[in-house]
Amino acid sequence: MRTEIRFSGLGGQGIILSGIIAGKAASLFDHKHATMTQSFGPEARGSACSAQLIVSDEPVFYPYITKTHVLVSMSQDACDKFLPDLIAGGTLLVDEDLVNLRSRSGSFKMFEVPATRYAEELGNRILGNLVMLGYFSAITRTVSPESFKKAIPGSVPQRYLDLNIHAFDRGFEHGISQGKQKKNKKSAKVIEER
Repeated sequence: MRTEIRFSGLGGQGIILSGIIAGKAASLFDHKHATMTQSFGPEARGSACSAQLIVSDEPVFYPYITKTHVLVSMSQDACDKFLPDLIAGGTLLVDEDLVNLRSRSGSFKMFEVPATRYAEELGNRILGNLVMLGYFSAITRTVSPESFKKAIPGSVPQRYLDLNIHAFDRGFEHGISQGKQKKNKKSAKVIEER
């Protein structure tokens, strides 16, 4: 199975790091094949950026995504820019405080998490990307939470390791509790507009 994922947001939110950690977790610890490419604006912070990750059970011969199965958006600009690339029936994960889904065309499942708010509650909004990675793991099951926890060390400064793992756990717990609350209902907002 091949899953094409785009992490998107603004420079300074840790979007590229999200792709690196997810790719490392998938390839080194889940023993899957993975490639990661990145794109960002000329500004160091504040411009749109994305990390494109392919996770597959088979070798990946073309490292660029051609159809987005999962879109993770942590900013409105990123969502506006990349949502048209999401396949019909795909999965959209957004930071609910930073992305407002306006009128859109297409058919997809949408999941929301207050990633930045949770990060601020933990003491630093830069942890929003780790909250989102935990949520991503819980919702998509593309990469296991155990593998993420093995990939985070060495990817973040050692002195902040416990805080980063705590942020990951917060996002994962939110995703799991969301699934339990909506077990008898649809677990996502299914957007179908024409």
